[in-house]
Amino acid sequence: MIRLGVDTGGTFTDLVRLDARGLSVAKVRSTPDDPARAILAGIAELMGADTVGEVVHGSTVATNAVLERRGARVALVTTKGFEDVLAIGRQTRRELYNFMVRANRPMIEPGLTFGMTERLDQHGVVLEPVQVEELDALTEKLRAVSAECVAVCLLHSYANPVHEREVEAHLVRAGFTVSSSHRVLPEYREYERWSTTVVNAYVTPMMSRYLTALEDGLQGTKLRVMQSNGGSISAGEARRTAVRTILSGPAAGAVGAQAVARASGFERVILFDMGGTSTDVSLVDGQLGTTNESTVGDFPVRLPVLDIHTVGAGGGSIAYVDRGGALRVGPRSAGADPGPVCYGTGEELTVTDANLLLGRMEAEHFLGGRMALDMARTVERAEAFAKKLQIGVMRLAEGIVQVANANMERAIRAVSVQRGHDPRRFALLAFGGAGGMHACEIADTLEIGTVLVPEHAGVLSALGMLLADVRKDYTQTILKASDGLSFEVLEGYMAPLVARAEADISAEGFEAKDVVIECLLEMRYRGQAYEIQVPLTPTYVDDFHREHQRLYGHSNLSRVTEVVNVRVNAAGITRKYEFPLAEAVSRSLPEPVSAREAWFGDRFWETAVFHREQLMPGMEGIGPAIVSGGEATVVVPPNFRFRIDGVGTLVASRIER
Repeated sequence: MIRLGVDTGGTFTDLVRLDARGLSVAKVRSTPDDPARAILAGIAELMGADTVGEVVHGSTVATNAVLERRGARVALVTTKGFEDVLAIGRQTRRELYNFMVRANRPMIEPGLTFGMTERLDQHGVVLEPVQVEELDALTEKLRAVSAECVAVCLLHSYANPVHEREVEAHLVRAGFTVSSSHRVLPEYREYERWSTTVVNAYVTPMMSRYLTALEDGLQGTKLRVMQSNGGSISAGEARRTAVRTILSGPAAGAVGAQAVARASGFERVILFDMGGTSTDVSLVDGQLGTTNESTVGDFPVRLPVLDIHTVGAGGGSIAYVDRGGALRVGPRSAGADPGPVCYGTGEELTVTDANLLLGRMEAEHFLGGRMALDMARTVERAEAFAKKLQIGVMRLAEGIVQVANANMERAIRAVSVQRGHDPRRFALLAFGGAGGMHACEIADTLEIGTVLVPEHAGVLSALGMLLADVRKDYTQTILKASDGLSFEVLEGYMAPLVARAEADISAEGFEAKDVVIECLLEMRYRGQAYEIQVPLTPTYVDDFHREHQRLYGHSNLSRVTEVVNVRVNAAGITRKYEFPLAEAVSRSLPEPVSAREAWFGDRFWETAVFHREQLMPGMEGIGPAIVSGGEATVVVPPNFRFRIDGVGTLVASRIER
């Protein structure tokens, strides 16, 4: 069976084909007005007359809908008296010393929140039932305000969903699309539960339309969608819980990058994914980090996601001068349309244009020769920009790259230094279309000694989708003191979740031998506000104390602990691509295809240019060098040497000055 991984980015859509012969790739310009158009064009280019059996897709549709506020018209149905939970939030200020701070723009428009007479206590006991006559009146109100989707978030529904089910059933019969909190996130903490449910309602109609159109174009091909947790789900489930796909592209990139790092023998790596619009960074210390605390467009989304930090710095990030006269780069991006100036249609200088001006890209061999870059047009725009700053074109281009690098360095520090990790003890693995052009300079600043750039760096997110397993997460709040919870009692709480997991994974077509079930507890000391995860074992309390000690440097064996949530993670193990491992016998580089003047530091250097397909395992050389490929370009500065390892990864090592 032929499988395809498809990653839709802000500038390019990447496709990777896996069949019996191995991998083949394609990269096409994205079509923001209709992402499916670029996908189908890329599939036609890559497949020819062959038939694809399965497509695994990473989509930015849900993400962009939230960030750009283009989602559905959502109504919120909640317990009477709690209509303002989302507006109040946690009453925290993100900028303590900013007197001009602006309030978050609410996702629920005024007049679209409706309170209902009903009440449960914290244990799920019914105190006041749902009033049937209110349901009929609610239906008419929702029709009057033209609600596209309804979020139903009632108090304490995590403990007993009986009222939410009653309201949901009534609204579904009335023809509404409904997102209920007990299905999306059956956990306590009303604000996070309601916010996650509203985000799901906000993006579900758009995601449903998009996936339906894409499936129609795929003509019956099985479609799977990447989740933020690093696994995939069926297109049908993605329609129902679109919030799970918010960070699907970056998650797939992290999965692919970790697989490449392991194949090359590196277990401790910082992942650096620089695309056209943004840069995603994460840290792998033996395994990918996960978190349940994430924010998308100012809204908390409390679902399992890979721990990825994103900044608005990419190849398409636009350079400008702020009101104080300082040079800035991003977060605004030229995207795919109009794109950078050198693409022939853009009008504002970007990071990609700066790299071209610095001599670090081949204008005539971009994307393996499939696209030519307009140097003359770029120089013209750069001269006009540089004149405003009263500097030369090369200083301008160097400044744009340095500002973009500084933004990305801060992101790397956020996932390493700020969390107690010394980045010098990690390798930096760069991917994405632009990652290889900036990685060595960033590593030099952070004193990271080794940089890895995979063979398929420009399409690694698409490859990661073919390496991802099918994953499903289940959770339930119990809020019980652990001194009254034996291992057997906790297994009883887990049993319904495990049964659901096994049934759902089986329905995806996996045999029992290919299913992995993980049972976790979210615990805390009584009185704490947040939890940490530990595996379900007979010694789970001792495990919690040890984990608390490891994370925070202290523990309290005499203090009462409590189990807040029980969690089950299920995985259906998919067939994986196996990276080829060749013998990397030291050998000389081939003759460069050309040489050019490239700017490094404060002067031009004579720089050799190689095409990626020429470089075989074992070949090694010294910078400065440019390695140009069909999906990405790698820039090796003068103070780095490089080699190609047995997996095909370019390994650049910093030369101590």
